[in-house]
Amino acid sequence: QVQLVESGGGLVQAGDSLRLSCAASGRIFSSHVMGWFRQRPGKDREFVATIRRNSFSSFYAESLKGRFTISRDSAAKTVYLQMNNLKPEDTAVYYCAIGPGLTTARDYIHWGQGTQVTVSS
Repeated sequence: QVQLVESGGGLVQAGDSLRLSCAASGRIFSSHVMGWFRQRPGKDREFVATIRRNSFSSFYAESLKGRFTISRDSAAKTVYLQMNNLKPEDTAVYYCAIGPGLTTARDYIHWGQGTQVTVSS
């Protein structure tokens, strides 16, 4: 059984930075990717970023390029999301996920419970 636990969320002011972490445990297929999604108030869950477990390759939502950076540890058991210059519109519940997908949420198999990020103006 695979478990994912997010951490690092909180209340910050616009312009601040946060680094989210997601620790994975259990048996994970080496071919699966690790990614981040978010759900803003009143909106559908959206893709944020993903990174391959067997390479340095990463992919970002177009609107978040330049502000958010995804990374992982060498064992591919922890994935991070560095968020810079946060804006009120970034307020959301952020989820980490593992699966064979890339940008589509339904293609991910394992999900964390989410961590709340709130950005005040």
